[in-house]
Amino acid sequence: MSEFCNRRTGNRASVLEKKLSKFFILITLISFTSIAALADNGGDSVWTTDVAVDTLWVLIAGMLVFFMNAGFGCVEAGFCRAKNAVNILGKNFVVFGISSIAFWIVGWAIMFGDGNSFMGTTGWFVGGADNSPVTGEAYVGIFNSINWTGVPLFAKFFFQLVFAGTAATIVSGCVAERIHYKSYMVFTVVLVAISYPITGHWIWGGGWLANLKQPMWDFAGSTVVHSVGGWAGLAGIILLGPRLGKYRDDGSVSPIPGHSMALAFLGGMILWLGWFGFNPGSTMGISGLGAKAVAHIVVTTNLSCAAGLLTATIVSWIVLGKPDFSMTVNGALAGLVAITAPCAFVNAIPSVIIGIIAGILVVFSVLFFDRIRIDDPVGALSVHLTNGIWGTLAIGLFATKAAPGGIDVDGLFNGGGVGLLVSQFIGVVAVGAFTFVLALIVWTIIKAIPGFGLRVDQEGETTGLDISEMGMEAYPSENPVG
Repeated sequence: MSEFCNRRTGNRASVLEKKLSKFFILITLISFTSIAALADNGGDSVWTTDVAVDTLWVLIAGMLVFFMNAGFGCVEAGFCRAKNAVNILGKNFVVFGISSIAFWIVGWAIMFGDGNSFMGTTGWFVGGADNSPVTGEAYVGIFNSINWTGVPLFAKFFFQLVFAGTAATIVSGCVAERIHYKSYMVFTVVLVAISYPITGHWIWGGGWLANLKQPMWDFAGSTVVHSVGGWAGLAGIILLGPRLGKYRDDGSVSPIPGHSMALAFLGGMILWLGWFGFNPGSTMGISGLGAKAVAHIVVTTNLSCAAGLLTATIVSWIVLGKPDFSMTVNGALAGLVAITAPCAFVNAIPSVIIGIIAGILVVFSVLFFDRIRIDDPVGALSVHLTNGIWGTLAIGLFATKAAPGGIDVDGLFNGGGVGLLVSQFIGVVAVGAFTFVLALIVWTIIKAIPGFGLRVDQEGETTGLDISEMGMEAYPSENPVG
């Protein structure tokens, strides 16, 4: 009897479980159906599947750009001497921490907050009215310049943050092997919190360059990011002077080879990969026609990179007698920088032409800066400044309304006249002049601050910044046990 009761109770439980399962399945189906109906019911909810897809795309692209910090660190460390490797890696690591706080507190508001034609004046700490992901005329908030993208506010912030960090990282390469660690950190705060956001506001934040009769265009930042980093770095190089032993008394160059082409190779490949977040991610959306734009930008970005690295390799082979691998890496980066501004506005063939010219420019730019005794240890000026300028001007030559980027005017070579090219030139000059002058002022102030200064002393530079600045070595000569 006991056994029978147990079996009967078990059967009843089994039946109950089946009924409950059916009930929960029914409730789940009703819930999903209700959510889908709500999403499709004339926009009653803005949190649609498209918003989720676009947000995921923007965040993943931002993470790829963030990982470019590793690429910059590897390239810079590889192109410099082993005795400075820890210092270089430290700068490239700490820069994103500084950038995150500075851009969160101040930089974002200056760049994208509503304000005036010079700078934003609202939205400190990424706060204030905002009903993103609503877009266009339905948007209500204080970040109107970036209301065109239908993703949440913090997704917009994160993606723009990684760009700000990139600009600061470029400066690290320019001033490598002779600057005080703390002085670079202070400069990074000013660059990311004030200088970069102001000029960024002019172009991306609804400022005066975006409101010229013929607006200036810069899709992903050849000028906004790369030239700004280059101009700021140039000011630092001028005040620091060249590394010890770089130039002989007769004016000739004494090469200072990097310690690891393996690191340079790895860094170059990481940056190439990261650029597939940098440029295509600047669509800040991939749903609908955004998918077409993303695919287009991936191809133009890759073609320009390939053309740049091959051209730089060939040109360096002809000019220097050997296919200098450092030129190959920088040729790839030059092609990437040059296509960053026009990637959405040009077709495939012009992207190759842009990359070819970038590869030529980077080789002769490196030789030019050495000739005038501007000591740039990693070629950052030639990659980011020279080709940031070239890429920005290339829009005025090759842009086409037929490309998916949404530009409303053709470039000179497509019958659009010189108007766009003139606007691009005005933007290059204005951003360059402002950034360079402000950077000179900031570097000079840092140099004058007691206990800071800019350049390490001769003994510290000779010993290496790993020991004199960081108190450790990347490659210890002895490994004591215990």
